[in-house]
Amino acid sequence: MMFTKKPAFLLITLFMTGLSACDQILDRVQDEIKPDSRKTPLVIGHRGASGLLPEHTLESYQLAIDQGADYIEPDLVLTKDMVLICRHEPMLSGTTNVSELPQFASRKTTRNVDGVPCEDWFAGDFTLAEIKTLKARQAFPERPQQYNDLYSVPTFAEVIQLAKRQTAAKGRIVGIYPETKHPTFHEQMNLPITDKVLGTLTEAGWNHYHAPVFVQSFEVSNLQYIRSKSTVKLVQLFDAYDVDKNGNLVMQAPNGQPYDFVVSGDPRTYNDLATNQGLNFIKTYANGIGPWKPFIQPYTFTDANNDGAADDISNDGRVNDADFTRLPPTTLIERAHARGLLVHAYTFRNESRRLLKDYNNDPLAEYRYFYGLGIDGVFTDFPATAVAARRAMAR
Repeated sequence: MMFTKKPAFLLITLFMTGLSACDQILDRVQDEIKPDSRKTPLVIGHRGASGLLPEHTLESYQLAIDQGADYIEPDLVLTKDMVLICRHEPMLSGTTNVSELPQFASRKTTRNVDGVPCEDWFAGDFTLAEIKTLKARQAFPERPQQYNDLYSVPTFAEVIQLAKRQTAAKGRIVGIYPETKHPTFHEQMNLPITDKVLGTLTEAGWNHYHAPVFVQSFEVSNLQYIRSKSTVKLVQLFDAYDVDKNGNLVMQAPNGQPYDFVVSGDPRTYNDLATNQGLNFIKTYANGIGPWKPFIQPYTFTDANNDGAADDISNDGRVNDADFTRLPPTTLIERAHARGLLVHAYTFRNESRRLLKDYNNDPLAEYRYFYGLGIDGVFTDFPATAVAARRAMAR
């Protein structure tokens, strides 16, 4: 975040004081910080700088901060002994070396996650001490692998402390953007993830609106619960299964509905939440929305066989975003803004295969396009690129 109308001595003091003093300064300046009136889009380090380092590690978060990210995003799951740790999913094998450790071989099990049977090692079956014996790994095989097995899995509390230290070191506020992962799944396992998030934020002194915090979720009821307990800023995430060749979002399980809606029998999909009526509903408990990019920028593709499947027009041997072409943008940003809701879209990435054909293999072009649409923030695996595009737009 940017400081506005603050005496220079505050920045000097940030550098010269310890962590507790930094907290006091944050308390003093928060009343002047209005994230929801910010004129330049936030850059949110998606799982840190996960395009370069293994996601959800202190090292990845630190790199994102060094690259200029305003916020770092820790996805949260809960251990057996009720400690919040940072992993993209409660399943551990995709981002750690757990499968190679013989002492944990018997922990592999099958659990139902949002209606889908998953065989894996689950964080809720491990204590924090056991989690700390694991090492993080890069989740995407095409990204740098030389940092695998070097870094540990951090706790949420450790990430908050990192953000506070870096606020002092950088002379600017570094915020956190935690996501409660699969809250219904956790609650069904008697793991009270939402209460633990609130408790940790309270201990940090960041359980209030003016704290540099957004809490996000793909589910609804846990955000409503948080709103009943706290003024901390909340963001409702939107997901979809796919996009058809007409640019329509496909609402299919397990990505078509908030899973708490599935459990309660609520028929509404994420498409319903993106309507005016849905946005009016979200406004009753949240400060913003976090849509998948196609909710804002739909696309089409060539389907020569008329079978609903995209053709490989880029001739790289596989179908990916490079084979898709932009359609006119939706009105979601304007309609959300009309209701006072922020719009933070996900996920921006540098790789050619993850850029629509229109961007001509230039990730800066995608940022410029979304910034031009009036987006309030971007979740990015490559914060340096998002910051560079923002700086260029400002010039």
